[in-house]
Amino acid sequence: VQLQASGGGLVQAGGSLRLSCAASGGTFSSYGMGWFRQAAGKEREFVAAIHRNGYSTYYADSVKGRFTISRDNAKRTVYLQMNSLKSEDTAVYYCAADEGYGTSPAGNSYDYWGQGTLVTVSS
Repeated sequence: VQLQASGGGLVQAGGSLRLSCAASGGTFSSYGMGWFRQAAGKEREFVAAIHRNGYSTYYADSVKGRFTISRDNAKRTVYLQMNSLKSEDTAVYYCAADEGYGTSPAGNSYDYWGQGTLVTVSS
């Protein structure tokens, strides 16, 4: 499975961005999908995850109410809609696929990782 993240860029605080992660290979509809981020000098952290059923979602407290994860199995794509962005959201964002079905916040639960897309929020 190969994952290609896109949609990052420079945005002002309070603005919005939508990240996309397109998958090739494997059976996308059978994977749980997650988004993680890593800011400069910090460890990677969980952002959001979506069950393979497309209905169950899980968010980090820091993004709850601002970010929305969704998926389109026909397009083999998972999205992260990010609203009300803050400077502390600045990071490289990675998508990941879990061959299990869950919505785990643990990075080591994921089997495949994309290359990352940079989000920079200016204050």
